[in-house]
Amino acid sequence: MTRVSVELVPRSRSGLRAEIAEVAGALSGVDTVNVPDLTRYSLRSWVGCGFARPGFAAIPHLRAVDFNPREPLPFLPLLEEHGIREVLVVTGDAPIDMSAKVYDQDAVDLIRRLNRDAPHLRVYAGLDPYRQSFVRERDYLERKLDAGATGFFTQPFFDLRLLDTWADLLPDGTDVWWGATSILTEASFNYWRARNHAVFPRTFTPTLDCNRAFARDLLTFARVREQHAYFMPVKVNVLEYLGGIL
Repeated sequence: MTRVSVELVPRSRSGLRAEIAEVAGALSGVDTVNVPDLTRYSLRSWVGCGFARPGFAAIPHLRAVDFNPREPLPFLPLLEEHGIREVLVVTGDAPIDMSAKVYDQDAVDLIRRLNRDAPHLRVYAGLDPYRQSFVRERDYLERKLDAGATGFFTQPFFDLRLLDTWADLLPDGTDVWWGATSILTEASFNYWRARNHAVFPRTFTPTLDCNRAFARDLLTFARVREQHAYFMPVKVNVLEYLGGIL
């Protein structure tokens, strides 16, 4: 069965609670909430995910570089308390505050550790179709699967042809959450093209109508493939972006 997740940014406790209530009240097609772990905010992802329980399945993002490999993982007790059984592991960028402590480990290291220390968790990893060649990214995905990942959350796609290509590259039966996000300004459009090397069709425009149309198409794609959809509203109200679609 296709599941649908919405990513909600934990800017504040009250703001996150309000967004969760908004999704619960108006987007009946959403069954899962993802919360990223962003160093510029104090609210950690696993704490924020607790706010979504028990109404939604909740998936915190975990930055591998943040966790001391020689100390207990600090998030495990809270995950157990709230019945959270899924996590998304990313390596994590270097913090803006260079005084923050980080560790020399990547997503593969943390996936392997979770597979050993918390085998009851379903561990997802990231798939980035833009950061390197198809072959290198596919090989990196295979390393994550070998470490114990059970599936992937993708970076946002904007072109169904690229979705099709990646779907055919992944091993049969791979659990995938196909991602989409909102791009509503020329500045954001240029950022994704120049900084993230994202692939856009010629018909793409940074308008709400265009973003909503692609969200519908991605949801259909996921359902046909019997996989999942993952939406990341940025600088737009979640209901304006996804209302009437989910």
